[in-house]
Amino acid sequence: MSESSRRVVLVPGLGLDGRSSARLRRRCAADVVLLPGMGLAEPVPPLDELARRLLAALGTGPAVLVGHSQSCQVVAAAATDPRVAAVVLLSPTTDPRMRSVVVLPWRWLRTALRENWAQAPLVLAQWWRTGPRAMRALWRATAPDRIDRRLAGVTVPVTVVRGTRDRLCPPDWAVQVCAAAPRGRLVEIPGAAHMTVHTHPDAVARVVADAADLRTGVAG
Repeated sequence: MSESSRRVVLVPGLGLDGRSSARLRRRCAADVVLLPGMGLAEPVPPLDELARRLLAALGTGPAVLVGHSQSCQVVAAAATDPRVAAVVLLSPTTDPRMRSVVVLPWRWLRTALRENWAQAPLVLAQWWRTGPRAMRALWRATAPDRIDRRLAGVTVPVTVVRGTRDRLCPPDWAVQVCAAAPRGRLVEIPGAAHMTVHTHPDAVARVVADAADLRTGVAG
């Protein structure tokens, strides 16, 4: 299989499903893998089991794994598999400072205020489908895991993407995550907050296309 035929596999963020990336997938071909807490209202297993379920969906490869927010930690745990050709991490979590019940709500609110509120019904519909129980369980399973330490063993290219208005993935944390990967690079999207996959599909599509070495058309 040639580099130009790399399959793009996208995992939604906490509580989200395929609807969160619909605009992106109109711009670049990608398959969505739903996991417990990320589109599926099912009991959430440990992080390494989530990574194994993701890898089971890859087929023969090669594949570019794209994670968003909480799913970046699952992608990082799966990224040492030989079928993974590159990794894109959109607004990666979890900054250790965000584990505090005092810090996290404040950072979440500051980020939410910078989002495009027109997307709120779409996000809430996805959270409703996944359910608070699965979302809480996913947070508990993934938040303590150090994504930066996981990435130290990832030898394929890793692109870290953050919006300049994102307070859940602040600039110093994005730099730390990027620096942890031997072949990491950082891309910032001006004016974006945390939901880059939905609010800035053109910019994200260009990053994914670059990682996959594909020509990506831009839809209207």
